[in-house]
This record gives sequence, C-alpha cells and structure tokens, in this order.
Amino acid sequence: RIYEEGRESIPEHPYLFETDVEICLIGGSCKSPVERFWNGNNMMYILQKAQHNEESDPMEESKTDDAIYASELLPKERSGPVALSVRRAKQLISLYTMVQNPNMPHLKISELVVLPPLWIRCDGSDPEHTCWLGAEPLKAGNKITGINFYMVTCDGPAADKTCFANMEELKVAHKMKHHSSIVMTKGFAQYELVRAAAIEDTIIESESNIYVDITWNTVDKILETPPLISAAVLNITLESGDPRSPVYQLYRELQFLLALAEGLKTGVTEWPEPLESESAVELVQEFLTDLKKKLDGYCISGHSNETEKIKCDTAAVDSSIKSIFSERGDLDFAEQLWCKMRSKCVSSYQELIVCFTLIIKSLEHGEIQPWIHQGSSSLLSKLIQQSYHGKIEVVSLSGITPIQMLLEIGLDKMKKDYVSFFIVKSGSCLLFQDYFISTSVDLQEQVHRVQKLHHMLEIMVSCTVLLQFKHENLFPLTQICMKYYKENPLNEKHVFQLPIRPALVKKFYQNDNPEIWKVDISSGHGQKEVKTTWQVSTNPPVEHMTSNTTGLFSDSTVNGSSEERMYFITMAKCSQVHFT
Repeated sequence: RIYEEGRESIPEHPYLFETDVEICLIGGSCKSPVERFWNGNNMMYILQKAQHNEESDPMEESKTDDAIYASELLPKERSGPVALSVRRAKQLISLYTMVQNPNMPHLKISELVVLPPLWIRCDGSDPEHTCWLGAEPLKAGNKITGINFYMVTCDGPAADKTCFANMEELKVAHKMKHHSSIVMTKGFAQYELVRAAAIEDTIIESESNIYVDITWNTVDKILETPPLISAAVLNITLESGDPRSPVYQLYRELQFLLALAEGLKTGVTEWPEPLESESAVELVQEFLTDLKKKLDGYCISGHSNETEKIKCDTAAVDSSIKSIFSERGDLDFAEQLWCKMRSKCVSSYQELIVCFTLIIKSLEHGEIQPWIHQGSSSLLSKLIQQSYHGKIEVVSLSGITPIQMLLEIGLDKMKKDYVSFFIVKSGSCLLFQDYFISTSVDLQEQVHRVQKLHHMLEIMVSCTVLLQFKHENLFPLTQICMKYYKENPLNEKHVFQLPIRPALVKKFYQNDNPEIWKVDISSGHGQKEVKTTWQVSTNPPVEHMTSNTTGLFSDSTVNGSSEERMYFITMAKCSQVHFT
C-alpha cells in the first residue's frame, strides 16, 4: 500500500508497521542515507525504530492491521533516527524477500509486485556491529529473479592503523566469496580544504566548508594519495556574515538594506546604533554644501583628499582586500548619499526625513546639479532628472516613502558594486545578468536577488583568498552559481560543485589526512555485479549510531600527531540469491 501511494507522490510522513517499525519512502531526488555504500538512485524504503513506544516488545506484540501513519502517534519534536535490533532487521528482510519470491504459492499473493529496495537501520548489537541491512530485487523485465542482500558493519573510532585492512587481502576475500577471477578497484577520498588551507583570521568555522572529492581507478594500497589523473569535484558550502570574512563590511551594508526592506513590509524599521560622532543630518549638510560650492565655482582646499576619503568610505570593503574587491570610482550623487546615510549614521526615521528634506530643497532651489547614472529608476534619481529642467514634483515625506527612497538608492548602488566585481574579477559576461539587476520586479524581490549576488560574492572571494583561484577557475564557478540562483531561492546551505583538476588544490591536501577514504572492489556486470566496500572516516558513517562519541573525532589526534587521527572503519558486503 505504501508503494502504491508513493507512486502518486512521496508521502510527507512515515508509516508505522507492527507498532515498532517506522517506514519511510524516499524518492530518487532525495539525499540517500546509504549513498556511500549503494549506487541506487531510485525510490527506496528506509526502516527504523518507531520512537513513540520505546518499551514495546515486537516479539510479543504484533499488529497485523494495515500500516498507519506514524505521525499520528509520534511526538511533534522528533530526535534523530533510531535503529532497530539486528535480529528484528533480519526478520523484516526475510518478510520482504518472501513476499516477492515467486516460489511461495502458499502465501496466496495474487499478484507479485517488484518493490523498491529496502534498507534497515541497525543498532550494531551483533558481533559484527551491523549498522545497515539492505535488500534490492533483481529483475528481468517486470519479473523478479532474485535479491541482492547488503550488510554494512562499522568499528571504531580507532587510531591504530595496524587494524586497517590489507588491499590484497580484501581482493582475495572478494574473489573467494563471489567466485571471481577478475576484480576492479575504484578509490575515493575526501579532503577538507578550508582547514588545510588555514589562513589566520579568514577561516569561517560555522557551517562553511570547502571539500574536494576525488575518485580514481585502480587502487594499489590502503590510504594511498589519489593520482593527479583522478577526477575531482570541489564542494563549496558557505554562510555569509562571518566577521573575519574579507567582505564583512559589504555584508553589514546588505544587512542595513534588509532592515529597510523589512521595515517596508512590517511598518517597523530597526535602526542601528550610530557608529559615527557626526549625525547623518550633519554629514548630508556638509555634502550638499560642498556640491553647492562646486556649482558656485569655489576652489575647495584639500578637495583631492576629500574625494579620496569619499572613495574610501564608499568602497564598502576592507582596505586589505582592495585587490580582490576593487573600489568603484564612478559613484554618482545618489550612491555617495547612500554611503553617507547607511548604517554608520542614520539612526531614526525622523533623521531620515530631515536628510531628504534638505536634499529636495536644494534641488528645488537649484543649489545643486548632481549627476546620476543613466538607467537609475529610483524616486530620488527621478527628482534629480526633473531638477535639470527647473521643476520637480512635490513628494510627501511621510509614511513609508522616505524608507523606500533610501532602499531604492541602496539597491542601485549595491547592484552596481556586485556587477562590477563579477565582470572585473571573474571575467563573467554575467549570464542571466538581467535577472539579478532587473527593476521590473517589486522591491522585495530585488532585495532577495541582491542577497543572492552577495552570497555568490562571498563564495568567489573565499575561493580567491583560500585557494588562490584565478580567472579561469572563477569564471566557471560564477556560471554555476548564477545558473543555480536564477532557478532557486537563496540557500546558504546549498553545496555548489565545481569539477576541477586535482593539481589545482593538491598543495592543500597532499600532506593532510583525508576525512573519508574508501575503496570499492567489484566483479561481474549489470545485475550480476557484486561489490565490496572498505572505508575509513573521521566521523561516524551513519547518523543513527548510538555511540556518545558521534562527531567528536573529526580533529582528534593521539599525542598531538596529525598522523594518528581517529577513524571509523566501515565495511559493506553484498551477496545474491536467485529464485530461478
């Protein structure tokens, strides 16, 4: 029944079976919890212990009614998945196999259905420390011909490499088990580059990670370093806002923009504490006075230094990374005004009204004739254009109008900042450029797209600083990020993947230990293919492990030596049973 319902749409909630087993149906688009040990990418069952009744004994109590939604019995706050006993898992595997075996007429099953593969979380209570048991039907057309059985075991963590397997012994054991004369080997290694490329005050520790996954054929020994002819993929997950980030000042500027956008939606704006001794009104008044003197033909002493100061103030980046995020020297009146009024200065709604009142009066009286970029669509730019003809429309500085005016000029300025970076630094022709800088959508959507631009900027800057990426590497990464963000909402937990040559990052991992290292030994072809996997990892390979040490060993060492990292040792084996 679960399978039939799942053919229409994947159920949002797990089902309950015989009071103690929770059944989840996972679609092919979901992340598989057994992806390290099984290559299937279609629909599958995941079975685990139901958490609503910890004391029930499945051997004594049995409920033969149809499966019901477990969500009706489970508490609202759910912890992580809980494993079943190995004994119970073997019972369920047997049931799964019997109902698909065509040689079981006494079961009186009217029509055999080829069910999705089954994987059961196990608690490791047996001598082998089994953590997964799996079963997958073997098919010939629409008929089932047998079952592939899988067993995943795990030991550790341990630092003693003498307990690691020997490559030749693994191959011999596989040949004997499966009666194979020829085997193939494939290696996989994952290295954490952010930690390996440690640069003081630039590493982001939170949820930000840069890993490289490397795969290669023909493995000669356990824990061998991948050859340079391997295939490699860079995995980048980055969260914005770390104070040590080189573009943290831009992030602060973006946060002020977001506060204004939120104020438009809710009617309540959270103004930051002023960080300057001068108020925004004083700075704007000085700015207008300077412009008026220029218009009147006065020669201002120290004008050059003041211009440089404005440039520095409006760069929105730390001076230490000017080479990464180049300062724009073409800030127009509205952009310079934004820099004067942004989070360092403006601290209240009333102050904002006074600032815009000063500006509009100066425009009305012809005291200033500022220049603005062509194509600007903000209300302030419209008023400036009207002032060129000696008459501007009356604007009521009440309600949300002042906040919207400030938000508009901030959006214009930040869009140009990001576009400038992506064109100059990454050499991108900005595929989907119109999408990111479009003014045809409402202001809230424009702000959301600017957030996407900032996230992409943080990724590019991190790769430039940490991995010394050049244009030829930044360009394809930029295109990957832009394509994703044209089609998806902002997601700072998304893993961006960039195929690379291992030589590009080898210096960051060649003297480091892998986070994961595994070898697949296989023989046979098609449905007759069988595989043995041996893996070591610094973290537990399964999320349901009951060990209290979960997650504590990724950086563990013995006697301070990086050569003695703690590893979990995982083994995955398979066997086949044919019905005919």
